[in-house]
Amino acid sequence: MEVENGGNKEVVVANKRSFRCSDLVLRFLALALTLVAAIVLGVNKETKNVSMEILPKLSPLTVPVTAKWHYLSAFVYLVVVDSIACAYAAISLVITLANRGNKKGLTLLIMISDLIMVGLLFSGGGAATAVGLIGYEGNTHLRWNKVCNIFDRYCHQVAASLFLSLLGATIFLVMVSLSTLNLAKKH
Repeated sequence: MEVENGGNKEVVVANKRSFRCSDLVLRFLALALTLVAAIVLGVNKETKNVSMEILPKLSPLTVPVTAKWHYLSAFVYLVVVDSIACAYAAISLVITLANRGNKKGLTLLIMISDLIMVGLLFSGGGAATAVGLIGYEGNTHLRWNKVCNIFDRYCHQVAASLFLSLLGATIFLVMVSLSTLNLAKKH
């Protein structure tokens, strides 16, 4: 809506307060999702006794084997990305609360930073998904066996963390979209 102000036209956003409230709720939700995703994967560890055949004529040997999140660099990357996104969400939440005057430069900086978080979170999710699928399906061409049939709880925690992380990325994407629409309404 345009309003005349001494010969100058000013754009007034009718629902500025509802945008601000939804932005704060989405930022808090992104913070919570990425925090929980990092914790769920960061504490993920499972030990199982696995039978291994050393020689065909000997009986199999049972060995305890542990699966940990930090054994795979894609999972380390996802935990780091989730931690960065969580810290950024907390900082941007405080900045958004403090930015009552809606300074255009600060709003643009937050929007660009949100977009960077979208890229980081989706790249971490993609890397973890690729490694997770190899663990779930195996790869017969490389003779990599499935591991999710042995470490089922471990794989379920990876899947839960991945889902939460991608949901957090989607929340950041929604924030970028809403910020872009709000910026377009102002011009």
